[in-house]
Amino acid sequence: MVLKPEQKPVLLLRGLLRESRHWHDFPSLLSAKLQRPVLTLDLPGCGALYQQSSASSIPALRSQLQQQWAERYPEEQGKAFDLVAISMGGMLALDWALNAPEQVNSVTLINSSSAGLSPFWQRLHPRNYLKILLCVVAGPLKREELIWQMTVNSPLQSDVLELWQHWAIQHPVSRSNALRQLWAASRFQLTARPACPVFVVSGLADQLVSPLCSQALAHKLNAALLTHAEAGHDLPLEAGPWLADVIDQNLNEVYRQYSCV
Repeated sequence: MVLKPEQKPVLLLRGLLRESRHWHDFPSLLSAKLQRPVLTLDLPGCGALYQQSSASSIPALRSQLQQQWAERYPEEQGKAFDLVAISMGGMLALDWALNAPEQVNSVTLINSSSAGLSPFWQRLHPRNYLKILLCVVAGPLKREELIWQMTVNSPLQSDVLELWQHWAIQHPVSRSNALRQLWAASRFQLTARPACPVFVVSGLADQLVSPLCSQALAHKLNAALLTHAEAGHDLPLEAGPWLADVIDQNLNEVYRQYSCV
């Protein structure tokens, strides 16, 4: 039986040191736009799983997420889902699509990168090296302030920052898990193109990862590249409605092309 698009879930994956709550209201916004279930997972070591150990490679992290997907959403098993992922989450999404193609219907990459396609100084702007080191050793209040400076291009929203700080105290990411995730992301290298459709989205004002990384991914994957002129790294936070529209248009094209309706 071929499932209609509205029966297929969308799965969101965040990046380094972030948990599913950092999507804020984007899951409900996207669900309303698509009229489909939009689901999330936390990386081990983050969010509700902060007491678990994070793997230190993208394939091992992806395997942890696959197991969590099966355990947390048993009612969705057997359905191919559309992956929407930001930053390191994009690396996990690509690895998932390559290693379990039967599970992944499409991949949308937001401000992601790959070793071998982009030099390290584009994958992580040199201006942030000191801030990254401070994030590893700083307390949760200062760390979230630093992350805001690196990932959000719009003026500080004190209420949002306070939420981030509250979550960081409630579900602290350990220093060892932070280092494991950094090590995993730094070593990820795209080796092949997934069989499913891939879309690349980039914030041109990204101060953490150069937009050239998204260009390199789009070229390697022969994928459509859509850009937002003013948004930074946390594009869902800064341009959520625009991003939801882009994803809606892309997925509609996927289902038209592959006659899933």
